[in-house]
Amino acid sequence: MQAWYHCENVYPFVPQEVLDRAESVRASLPNRYCDPKIAADLFHECLDEHLLCDDLGVNIVSIEHHSGINSLYGASTMILGIIARQTKNVRILSLGTLVSVRPDPVRIAEEYATADVLSRGRLEIGFVKSGDSEMVSGNANPVGYVDRFWEAMDVIKLALTSHDGPVSYEGKHFTHRHINIWPGAYQRPHPRFWAATGDPETSAELGRRGYINALVLRGPEASKRAFDSYRKARQDAGLSAPGSDKFAYAALCYVGDTDEEGLQVGSKLLWFLNTSLKQSPQMSKFLPGRNSPEMAPNIWRTTGARGRPADQLIGITAERAIERGILVAGNPDTVYRQIMDIYDQVGGFAHFIFVGRSGFLTHEEANKGIRLMAKEVLPRLPAATVTLNDVAPVPAAAQ
Repeated sequence: MQAWYHCENVYPFVPQEVLDRAESVRASLPNRYCDPKIAADLFHECLDEHLLCDDLGVNIVSIEHHSGINSLYGASTMILGIIARQTKNVRILSLGTLVSVRPDPVRIAEEYATADVLSRGRLEIGFVKSGDSEMVSGNANPVGYVDRFWEAMDVIKLALTSHDGPVSYEGKHFTHRHINIWPGAYQRPHPRFWAATGDPETSAELGRRGYINALVLRGPEASKRAFDSYRKARQDAGLSAPGSDKFAYAALCYVGDTDEEGLQVGSKLLWFLNTSLKQSPQMSKFLPGRNSPEMAPNIWRTTGARGRPADQLIGITAERAIERGILVAGNPDTVYRQIMDIYDQVGGFAHFIFVGRSGFLTHEEANKGIRLMAKEVLPRLPAATVTLNDVAPVPAAAQ
């Protein structure tokens, strides 16, 4: 199994009374509350944590969110470029550039190819559907964003795999008459593709395409449902059964010397759920195109702002988060047992993404958690099983 360190690079220093008054802590919170000097320190600390991961053999996740306290990483590919040059050993996963918000997938392919070359072939490309406040801050149309998500992937794949001169793409959402990126990706045919999603329909399509399915803070029950859908879709399509290498599970995680330390420090990670999820209804459940027609009426009637699974996580305690499999915390033996319990419940996974820093968890605490994960937990986790004869389809709209 591979471990992936995930740091949101959050900004938790906005006064609580400001957060309490704000209708949304994403997209519309004034940036005067973000001190650039503090932000610079946070960037340097998080990048130093990535260098520690490189020394210890822990892979790195770079994420992207916009205009809020939940993350200062508004440009994933820029962070990828820095990490690609500074590190030497580990894999680097972008999870990821918001392809349903960006207007030009070919430009994204260029950025990814550059990062892959800089890293000498250590890049992994992850896609997220985005939505909610990201659509607002990105000035994007939320209607049809799922279709744009898939089509953008096709354009990016075409750009990364075309090496014999210009090609074109004509689709429903994107038309590009001249695709010929320089340099091309270091890895051939292209860096491995991932997507972070939890709904069974999207997981099924990932299975047909052969991309890695990552579940982020969804717990074992939802993860198993998604992974089962992935497996069934491949079976129905006559494709080989997926190995554990096609599945990734993400949870908040802290490893301490003792259970008491692990729980005490790990509880700080819950800031991400208890504070940074707050969004106004017009940026979430009332956003046009946000919900399918069959689900929208019930969601609109909910009292929560968002009407999505994350609503249930606001105010969660550490004990409850551990029960739900979205937090693993304790000493190395306890964390190992918790991970393996989740592993057994979902039917296995080869990638464990641990969100090891959020909220007021300090740089020193994060470094300690990374070291203990690398030295005391990771060596005991099971080896991956490999998917055989894995071939993904060629984009249909390629010319």
